[in-house]
Amino acid sequence: MVDTQKKLISQLQKDILRWQGFTAPSGSSHDHIGLGEIEVAFPNGVFPKGTIHEFLTFEPEHTAAGSGFIGGLLKVLMGEGSACLWIGVARKLFPIAFGSFGIEPDRIIFLDLKNEKEVLWATEEALKCEGLAAVVAELREISFTQSRRLQLAVEKSKVTGFILRTDPLKLSTTACAARWQITPLSSLLEGAMPGVGFPRWNVELLKVRNGNPGSWTVEWNAGQFVIVAEERAVAELSHQTLKAG
Repeated sequence: MVDTQKKLISQLQKDILRWQGFTAPSGSSHDHIGLGEIEVAFPNGVFPKGTIHEFLTFEPEHTAAGSGFIGGLLKVLMGEGSACLWIGVARKLFPIAFGSFGIEPDRIIFLDLKNEKEVLWATEEALKCEGLAAVVAELREISFTQSRRLQLAVEKSKVTGFILRTDPLKLSTTACAARWQITPLSSLLEGAMPGVGFPRWNVELLKVRNGNPGSWTVEWNAGQFVIVAEERAVAELSHQTLKAG
């Protein structure tokens, strides 16, 4: 009796996920995007592609960190040769920097438009193009209705969309599958070597549909995301503080 109930509940959960646009993983490594234990927070334990992800940034350095993190995701999404569109009004990105994430800059098409109304229109049209791997839109504000239109577009095309919200005035509910906040952290310098270490971020999954929010310290190292254990992060910070003192 108990086993029957568990099977029924499990099947209902799968049905609900399917109705909301999630599909069960096939078991192939290509289902994963390289986020390690972070992916466990998502339904079925797989980063949801073919949907919209919202990133919140409130400072210029947070925007840079969010762009870098998205760059790491794009490396996997664009792995089979597809292109990406990056749409915005006041672009501050240096395209060559994407080389640090294993992406050839000429595979990202930048659209610099006049206002956010044009950005929204171009984003919706771009998300309908099945030949694209992903679309990134820099927007300050987006309503539930506008985000719903974008979500409906990707449900047909299976393109992954990223909304990079720069200093939003208000945080309203959206139809996005996940809401992230990426902030920069001090990188680790090996020994007494000068220079800058590997990019490191505090990755917060604030909201995720049918998943579990959480927070992780993540580093981009050797061309992939590496989760930094909390104990190691604390020890490294203490070590650097002592050296600085």
